[in-house]
Amino acid sequence: MTVVAKSVKPLSDVLEAQRVISLEVAALEALKKTLNDSFTKAIEVLVATKGRVIVTGMGKSGHVARKIAATLSSTGTPALFVHPAEASHGDLGMISINDTVIALSNSGETSELSDVLGDTKRRSLPLIAITSNPQSALASAADVVLPLPKFEEACPLKLAPTTSTTLMMVLGDALATTLLSRKNFSSEDFSAFHPGGRLGQQLLQIKDIMHKENELPLAHPQTLMRDAMLVMTAKRFGCVGIVSEDTGRLLGMITDGDLRRHMSGNLLELKAQDVMTSNPKTIRQNALAQEALAIMNTKKITSLFVVENTQENKPIGILHIHDCLRAGIS
Repeated sequence: MTVVAKSVKPLSDVLEAQRVISLEVAALEALKKTLNDSFTKAIEVLVATKGRVIVTGMGKSGHVARKIAATLSSTGTPALFVHPAEASHGDLGMISINDTVIALSNSGETSELSDVLGDTKRRSLPLIAITSNPQSALASAADVVLPLPKFEEACPLKLAPTTSTTLMMVLGDALATTLLSRKNFSSEDFSAFHPGGRLGQQLLQIKDIMHKENELPLAHPQTLMRDAMLVMTAKRFGCVGIVSEDTGRLLGMITDGDLRRHMSGNLLELKAQDVMTSNPKTIRQNALAQEALAIMNTKKITSLFVVENTQENKPIGILHIHDCLRAGIS
């Protein structure tokens, strides 16, 4: 049998989409206004957690719980999703005595959560509830309740979880990012948890791709330019760093541009200190490679010496712009 597609009404479709978005935006504005000391208390409980954060929920709330657990884990708060139905068949063993539980349920009366709630009470585990029903069984069992504001599901039938799951998702993001801030979680920490893919490239650290030890093009201030140029040629970075003989501190840098500016008949007899550019730009080894690329593009240079700290300013590596490009950073 041939099925004939009904004609679509693009304008009506757009209006329906706008209705959904408007409802959910209004609900999010209401959620923002409901945040109070309960949110702060939830953060305190999570900060004090010695084990993991167990996030649980059933159905669409369960899908949101998985995402919240993933976001927490990637931002410095170890977390795990536990399916409430599976928990009743052995997965309660995944929850340890040092864990905190976050349970999601719009109604707060999800029967599959009962065994998880019972386990938190039996072992005195902290329980944070996210629900729209502060009089529910879930809310009554919780140590902290994060209530959802009054809202209307965006589904035309007012049945399918839509607005409710959006509110839960955003509240989970708020918890994760607030914890990130509380724990002083840095971009370097974030990089360690995201080594793969495009995000991993963006978060690659300089120490992971820099050249070091015998690869460094270095010379002393009294070195004749004829010898300094041999170092430049051998190391193939188009530059040479000039370091103090006694402290190893980076004093200057000679590039192709410096050679052109000092081009004369006696260039080879000059000393490196007479040609170098003093106090060259450097960067820390724990900085992101993307930051180095930005500096090189802004300063219109092709290499950066890497130092362990700016006080001693001793070069421990060098990074060329081609290293960044080869690593997929742009």
